[in-house]
This record gives sequence, structure tokens and C-alpha cells, in this order.
Amino acid sequence: MLLAHKIELRPTAEQADYLARACGSKRHCYNQLLGHFKQNGVKWSKAAAYQHYIKVLRPQFPWYNEVSARVTRNAIDDLDNAFKHFFRRVKLGQTPGFPTFKKKGVGDSFALREKPKFDVDGRTLRIEKLKTRIKMRQTLRFTGTLNQVTISMRAGKFYASILVETQDYDPHAPDRESVGVDFGLKSLAVLSDGTEIPANQKLKANLKKLARKQRHLSRKQPKSNRQAKAKLAVAKLHKRVSDQRQAVLHELSDNLTRNYQVITIEDLNVRGMVRNRKLARTVSDAGFGTLRQMLTYKAELRGVELVVADRFFPSSKMCSACGQVHEMPLDKRTMECDCGNVVDRDLNAAVNLNEYGRAALLRDPKRTQEPSKTASAASVMTA
Repeated sequence: MLLAHKIELRPTAEQADYLARACGSKRHCYNQLLGHFKQNGVKWSKAAAYQHYIKVLRPQFPWYNEVSARVTRNAIDDLDNAFKHFFRRVKLGQTPGFPTFKKKGVGDSFALREKPKFDVDGRTLRIEKLKTRIKMRQTLRFTGTLNQVTISMRAGKFYASILVETQDYDPHAPDRESVGVDFGLKSLAVLSDGTEIPANQKLKANLKKLARKQRHLSRKQPKSNRQAKAKLAVAKLHKRVSDQRQAVLHELSDNLTRNYQVITIEDLNVRGMVRNRKLARTVSDAGFGTLRQMLTYKAELRGVELVVADRFFPSSKMCSACGQVHEMPLDKRTMECDCGNVVDRDLNAAVNLNEYGRAALLRDPKRTQEPSKTASAASVMTA
């Protein structure tokens, strides 16, 4: 299996300069190629991009040679991937987003996808055309064959994401049968066994500090050193908020996939939820989409079943005791059924989801259908 480990780098000033120039070279090459193929009458093809890169860009910009040739060469693969996504959306009838130019300081990165171009020895990383090895904050978590490394820069720090082909993974066998998980804003998640995970609103907790730093940034002279320092301070705070959110989501997804054999969640329309101006920031801060992604790949690694309930399944409106469906506006936090069942709204939804997942697996024990092709009310993923 392929697993990636992202490690913070501790480069010297000389090494950091090289990494920054490599990021800039890759960004420049990507933008030059995109600008060429945005011209009228110039159609995209990977072969044509390679010819333009060899015959035009490398002779025109000789400073590409200061870094590994694969840094700029791999920009062709990245642009090809962007065009493939664009054409896929066009075929599906979606609103396609044409590839856009990369901006300095936003998502700066470069990749070495060829094994001879880099290697890891203990807590050091070697990359082509850099004479000294870069110190890493920790050792590589997995053993196996190194496939590629992606160097990225964020908030003034460099990180190496190393992709390893490994069998060095021993999943823990879950000891509990199944659980339903109801995501929410009041609480991040409520489990069908009654466990409640507190709300994950890291951005909300730092809004005042962020506003203060952004005011400081707005007062600085454009392109000055003080503006650069203020901009870095804002970026560091955003990264801190992101890291805190990721830590909570990783902890929850890890706990669920380690302890339960079957996990049932809702198919939330996050894109539609963020259109609500009053809830947009809170929904984005919760990270529902990221949590679902984490559950998907961790469940697959550990051989756990992830069941995604149909978007219109009335988990909150249906009584978990008798099945009667009620009107449940958002301000009504308790389910009170005619059968005498009185239960918290979120717990009721989690119990319904748990039963939904168990029933879905009984209907399709071989789990042969893909989630996107499932005609039944449940989308069952081998995850």
C-alpha cells in the first residue's frame, strides 16, 4: 500500500534559499505553460507542453538549471492533471473551473517523483542538486520503497511529504460492532452509544486575534519588510488554527475507525450549507468534508465498513423507537414522540443512522456496488 508521511524540515539558510528557488521555478514554469495554452487556437496536449518546455522555456529561462530539472519538468504533469479535472467537469455537465495561474506565497510546492532524485537517511533528506542533506524534525514513520517527495512551504516553514510503498502497517481489529455518527454544529459529533464530541470551532476562538493581526497588516506600506512580517504573522495564525482543527478531526476519525467495525454517517450537503450566510463560517470551521475524507481512507486502511446514508434519509425527524416521522425545525433540540420516546435530537439521529447502516449491509452483504452507482438508499463503501 502507499502511505505518506509529512515531516517538517529544518533547513539552513542556504538550503532554504534553494527550496524557495525550486518552488519559484516550478510556479514560473507552470504559469508560462498555462499562459501559452490559454492563447486562442492553441490546444492542450501533454506532448505539446513537453515540446514547448524543451524548445522554448528552458532556453529562454536558463536559471531553471539552478535546481533539479525534474522540478520544472513535473510542472507539466501538474498542469496536465488540472486540465484533466477541467475536461472531466465539462463532460459531467458541471460548472468547470479552468486552470488558474499560481500565485507566489499560496500553495508553494514542488515534487520529485523519481526515486534516484532523493533519499532519506535517518532524520536527513537528500534532494538533487543540493550539496548538503536537509535535517528533518523526525524520522520516517514507515519502512519500504520511497516513491516520491513533495516539498511545500507554508507560513515560513518547509515540509516534506514522503510517499512510501510499504507493508509496514498492522491495523488494530475493532472490538465494537457498529456505530452511527451524527455531525452537527452544537456538537461536532454525537455517537449512537451516547458519546458526545464537543464543537470544533478553532477559528471562532481566534477571530479577535486574527482581526488584530489583519488590521496591523492593512496599515503597512505595500512591499515593505514590515508588510512581509505582518503577512507572515497572519499566515502563522491561520496555520495554527488549521493544525488545531486537523488534530481534533484526526483524533475523532482515528478513534472511530479503531473501535468500530461499521460506521454510518450522513451525506451532508456541505456546499449547500455554506451558502447560509449565518452558518457559513461555523460550518467551514467544523470541517465536515475533511472529517469524511479522513474516515474514508482510515476505514479503508483498517478494513472497516463506512456506510454513507442517503442525503434525504430523515435521521433527525424519525423516532428511533417507533419510526414515526415528525416535523423537527432546527430550534427544536428534543424529539418527543407519541410513543413516549423523549430523546435528544442528535442522539436520536445517531441511533437511526446506526440502524440504517446495519440494515444496508444486510441488504447488500457482498458490498459489490460502488457508492456512486448504488440505487438503494444507502451508499456502502468498502473503507
